[in-house]
Amino acid sequence: MREKYVIGIDYGTESGRALLVEVASGREVASAVHAYANGVIDETLPGSKVRLEPDWALQDPADYLEVLKQAVPAVLAQSGVDPADVIGIATDFTACTILPTLRDGTPLCFLPQYRSRPHAWVKLWKHHAAQPEANQLNEIAAREGYDFLPRYGGKISSEWFVPKAWQIVDEDPEIYAAADRIIEAADWIIWQMTGVEKRNLTTAGYKGIWSKQHGYPPQAFFKALDPRLENLVAEKMSTDIYQLGERAGGLTEEAAAWMGLRPGTAVAIGNVDAHAALPAAGVSEAGRMVIIMGTSNCHMLLGEEERIVPGMCGYVEDGIVPGFFGYEAGQSCVGDHFAWFMESCVPAAYTAEAAARGISLHDLFEEKAAALLPGESGLVALDWWNGNRSVLVDVDLTGVIVGMTLATRPEEIYRALIEATAYGTRVIIEAFQAHDVPVHEIVAAGGLPDRNRLLMQIYADVTGRPIKVAGTKLGGAFGSAMHAAVAAGKAAGGYASIQEATRAMAWVRDEHYTPNPAASAIYNELFAEYRMLHDYFGRGANDVMKRLKALKARARSGG
Repeated sequence: MREKYVIGIDYGTESGRALLVEVASGREVASAVHAYANGVIDETLPGSKVRLEPDWALQDPADYLEVLKQAVPAVLAQSGVDPADVIGIATDFTACTILPTLRDGTPLCFLPQYRSRPHAWVKLWKHHAAQPEANQLNEIAAREGYDFLPRYGGKISSEWFVPKAWQIVDEDPEIYAAADRIIEAADWIIWQMTGVEKRNLTTAGYKGIWSKQHGYPPQAFFKALDPRLENLVAEKMSTDIYQLGERAGGLTEEAAAWMGLRPGTAVAIGNVDAHAALPAAGVSEAGRMVIIMGTSNCHMLLGEEERIVPGMCGYVEDGIVPGFFGYEAGQSCVGDHFAWFMESCVPAAYTAEAAARGISLHDLFEEKAAALLPGESGLVALDWWNGNRSVLVDVDLTGVIVGMTLATRPEEIYRALIEATAYGTRVIIEAFQAHDVPVHEIVAAGGLPDRNRLLMQIYADVTGRPIKVAGTKLGGAFGSAMHAAVAAGKAAGGYASIQEATRAMAWVRDEHYTPNPAASAIYNELFAEYRMLHDYFGRGANDVMKRLKALKARARSGG
């Protein structure tokens, strides 16, 4: 019997990756990456002189299509697999990433008359310019007594769907009026592949204020935000929501030709990158937290009961794995934290040493930082270089390092930044524990676990929990491939459920990280200091960060 294969496509912040996987064994056969030509658009619109304001982050949907046209044919060519043996394809996306389109799915930014209008483009997940709208939304929802805020940790983030849509209304109502649809990129790419618009449960639930029990908030809520938003759901969205693993449709003739696959090949409902990575890490039961560690951290956890956990990004019934409440938390700046340091804070002598030894700067700093003992630097940092996602849900918070002296060395700062992200994760774990959502073990996935062993050991020591590492290094793409196998179904050679696919395809490595009791004892002391700073700067005792940010914006605008 011929082997069957599936393809998972992970749409990240800078690039898209296609992964070809053998269905029966979970063996990764081939992968290919296509970098977005326009990357993250945060200064000027492509092909124009239109400058973007601070906190904007856009993308070009043409880059998403190029991933299909370039990366998928590449994995087929590498593997030599017959397209007839590819039974399914699935995607995952950063979220919340939204775009306005015409009724047929054409992005408004593809149209010449709107090409120079920023609101016609994709708003990437880390577009934070809708914070004023988010603030108003939270005030109105709390004042009017709407009950959905507790499901999202008490606040709706500026990264999410409604604040971003509202910003379009506020700043370019003509674009809002021209948009027949406003849609998650996770759903838009499926629309381009199948010719059918179908919206997934995960982005609707976590980013769009939707629930299985209540649906979207009522029209009265949207009208209270802005009368022009009253019919947002009815006119520009959809109340038809589809579950993960469902078959969205089959590849159209055109999409199949782009990729070199057969028309009609099963396409799964869209998914979110972090959520797809949970079954890829071998987790389909409660109590095991999966942390997808990359430019940011996403913390995924399954629970058997519905619980309100303050400061979480949200929980959604069936939102990650059917049959469980899927809880999500996150940190907005982790890998980006370390990248900032490497780009901005490394003395020339260190660069020269790394070059002379033939190693990367990251490897050099990991080596030097690993030689330090916990507490030896005398530093404590707050991990808010890109705001705080959980548990404070506040993008206007900024970074802090306490304890700097003239003797402070760069590797001490580097280690303090790693420790800060571990403390942020511990805050999240303790919030779950305090509200009866247990965390017994951590499984790490994403890019960082393979690049920095020191970071992994610090996370184990700070959290006091063992950390295992997912077998795949490509959690999003692998998890999408698993969902493709479910969408294809058992009769085609796939699986009946994501749990069945997890048992057959996913695995964790033998290596793991165990907390060092002596280090954990020191980190308990340091965490107490972190927590004091966290609450002082983050819970209103001193809003200096926000005052400074406002002053910066005023100075830059010439006011």
